Amino acid sequence: MKDHTKSTTRLKLLGQQLELAQLDAPSRKQAAAVLEVLAGLRTPQQAATALGLSRPAYFHTETRALRGLILACCTQAPGRQPTLAPQLRQAQAKIAELQRQVGRYQALLRTAQRHVGLAPAAEAKSDPGTRRKAKKPSVRAIRAIQALNQVAVVPAPGAPPALPATAGTASAATSGLAPG
Repeated sequence: MKDHTKSTTRLKLLGQQLELAQLDAPSRKQAAAVLEVLAGLRTPQQAATALGLSRPAYFHTETRALRGLILACCTQAPGRQPTLAPQLRQAQAKIAELQRQVGRYQALLRTAQRHVGLAPAAEAKSDPGTRRKAKKPSVRAIRAIQALNQVAVVPAPGAPPALPATAGTASAATSGLAPG
């Protein structure tokens, strides 16, 4: 009776140390299945069936578990570990300072332009109701279209070459252009 109480107490302490109460039931079940396979109590196929997974999915789960074990065993530098938050705050402060400098230099440029008598460069703005003029296709593009539309058909000896079905549309599109 004493051994039963001792082993139960050990299990409770181990559960507390591993913080198992924080894990959900499926995670605990997966961890137990992986440990059983690694201990030789089950085969991977049996564990996959028990978890409702395929064998490749089980092996993926096992690999993730082993990766976590290996990462947890890596030595860590003593003391407080640096985080990226201070670097982020420092970078944001630098961005704000640089933006203030850009605004200052732009104001100085405008002042210098007014002093010299130069008009500021006008920004190219399009009217909201106008459209861009349609660009004419280049001759190279038309040739590429024709090459893509050609069908590699070997004509019978003495027969006139057959035009592909799409060649008529390509020739209609290029009829207004000079042959090149």
